[in-house]
Amino acid sequence: MPQLRSGVRRGRKPIAAIEPEENNDNDNKRVTRRTTVARTTRQRGAGGVRVGGRKKKSTDNKEKEVVPVGDENTVRRTASREEDKEKKEVEKEEEVGEKQMDEYDSGGKSGDKGLAAEDEGSTAPLPERVQVGGSPAYRIDRKLGKGGFGQVFVGRRVNPPNPHERTGPGAVEVALKFEHRSSKGCNHGPPYEWQVYNALGGSHGIPRVHYKGRQGDYYIMVMDMLGPSLWDVWNNNAHTMSVEMVACIAIEAISILEKLHSRGYVHGDVKPENFLLGTPGTPDEKKLFLVDLGLATRWRDASTGLHVEYDQRPDVFRGTVRYASVHAHLGRTGSRRDDLESLAYTLIFLLRGRLPWQGYQGENKGFLVCKKKMASSPETLCCFCPAPFRQFVEYVVNLKFDEEPNYAKYISLFDGVVGPNPEIRPINTDGAQKLIYQVGQKRGRLTMEEEDDEQPKKKVRMGMPATQWISVYNARRPMKQRYHYNVADMRLAQHIEKGNEDGLFISSVASSSSLWALIMDAGTGFSAQVYELSPLFLHKEWIMEQWEKNYYISAIAGATNGSSLVIMSKGTQYLQQSYKVGESFPFKWINKKWREGFYVTAMATAGSRWAIVMSRGAGFSDQVVELDFLYPSEGVHRRWDAGYRITSTAATWDQAALVLSVPRRKPADETQETLRTSAFPSTHVKEKWAKNLYLASVCYGRTVS
Repeated sequence: MPQLRSGVRRGRKPIAAIEPEENNDNDNKRVTRRTTVARTTRQRGAGGVRVGGRKKKSTDNKEKEVVPVGDENTVRRTASREEDKEKKEVEKEEEVGEKQMDEYDSGGKSGDKGLAAEDEGSTAPLPERVQVGGSPAYRIDRKLGKGGFGQVFVGRRVNPPNPHERTGPGAVEVALKFEHRSSKGCNHGPPYEWQVYNALGGSHGIPRVHYKGRQGDYYIMVMDMLGPSLWDVWNNNAHTMSVEMVACIAIEAISILEKLHSRGYVHGDVKPENFLLGTPGTPDEKKLFLVDLGLATRWRDASTGLHVEYDQRPDVFRGTVRYASVHAHLGRTGSRRDDLESLAYTLIFLLRGRLPWQGYQGENKGFLVCKKKMASSPETLCCFCPAPFRQFVEYVVNLKFDEEPNYAKYISLFDGVVGPNPEIRPINTDGAQKLIYQVGQKRGRLTMEEEDDEQPKKKVRMGMPATQWISVYNARRPMKQRYHYNVADMRLAQHIEKGNEDGLFISSVASSSSLWALIMDAGTGFSAQVYELSPLFLHKEWIMEQWEKNYYISAIAGATNGSSLVIMSKGTQYLQQSYKVGESFPFKWINKKWREGFYVTAMATAGSRWAIVMSRGAGFSDQVVELDFLYPSEGVHRRWDAGYRITSTAATWDQAALVLSVPRRKPADETQETLRTSAFPSTHVKEKWAKNLYLASVCYGRTVS
């Protein structure tokens, strides 16, 4: 039997790999005790920077009508009867937008060429002859492929003056990329990709655009004709590729990304289909090129020269499921680390023939793939690969959001794998050699000494997944606080009643192994409180009854057996309330409610299900979400630095979610600390009390040890 304890403070996350992947633009047992501590301190007056989330819309409407919405157990307390029709419309919207991490990949085939794009299904006829931007006239020949942003054809020059010219603006054959004017990439005129090519013109490893312009309904680029993609080479070689070939690809691809990154861009869709070799039979046939810049974004702000700000939008995914970084899966702002992580997966795929997360199907494919990536250690991923590949993976998956990658060091890792004579390597590595020279190496070998003074740094994504208690502490004026944990259902009433007798109300609840934890204190500001222990998650009818009596949900918890503990209070500052229960974290719904002036005020999980409560009048000016398959430590620290503080926490056995908010009225002392512990943090709570830090929220679920 678990030990029941109380504490009182007086006076205070298989299918064969034979098809390329498409991209898409648009988850309690006691263990050895381990504790992780995080802390932030801000004094009153420190300004909060709006990094993400949204601005609150004010409302003075306090009329109430209870209307249940939908089969998803979405319930809201509405403003007026006229909203009934709107409610039905909203219900439809919410049902459509429920799968937050499930719609990343169609699983279909992309074109044979990485240059391929798709014209959004347009049936407008292509011109028989193409002539744009002062170019020669071309006749459209065979189709090379299609993708997310248009389609690519071979263009054969009409009456060429030199029928043997194969490269450059006078080449007999070129690649013609067509994008229809109504496609998503052309909402405001010429394709966004044109801007990127303009900025990257002449960059090492980026194909040259010789002419571009509009003809009829199409925007057209005239580009160098290139050879097969790395996927083509792998696929046509019985799904194998030599270690030296992959190592050469690694060092040259790193040098290409370094040049691209130095121009302030990240590619956003690094994969075998987007690396092409030069035209066969030309001096460029062993050169590597990176194509398809339709998903490229800036990591460096063009106006300030500074790194773009961090954000996370779990409903936004850009890239290709198989090769995308975990940060891309989770909707985090793209940065240099993401291209390198995708390159790492590309190299392992070419070397091993498959990746551990291939084979997932269905609507939640993206969720399962991201979960598997997070759970795959570099050792597991590279178990049959030479050591340099594992080392490369270790480096890149632990890069911080704005950290500058050490490209030269990554190249040097493969020194012992590639042949000593660059002239006979299967891939031209001139770019990599030049990069090594630029950092001080004057020898032909790709070597680089380790920095003797390099300091060990905190790793972003290392450690084993674990289930732990996550507790959050806020600085408060001295007050009385009490906690109970390992509480069975039958013992809840006596603890709550005793607390009420002592002037305490419940401020937070949690569950582990179907036992409950209660936090009660004298600083809630509530005037009355009711609760229900229900086998349902959540009991809609009871909640609606309490809403009619002017009680609002102030805390919720769910157990692994599907039961729930709901606390509702009087004396809150809330004006309206809405909640949603679903099988996945409902970020799209949260984002919609933000626009309506609601903020997340409570969260809970039961098994794999999520319950989110949002309220009007919550006293916040902005709010963001950090969601991770381990624990979003880096994101939390960045949010702290921007003026946010954790206001809600919840975790399943797959994922942890933290909601951070900016209060309208800042406290005099904004100090906040977090702990992750294998057991309920009873000893730590008492230590925090001694520093006037009080438990603000607690939950049990996915973290990292």
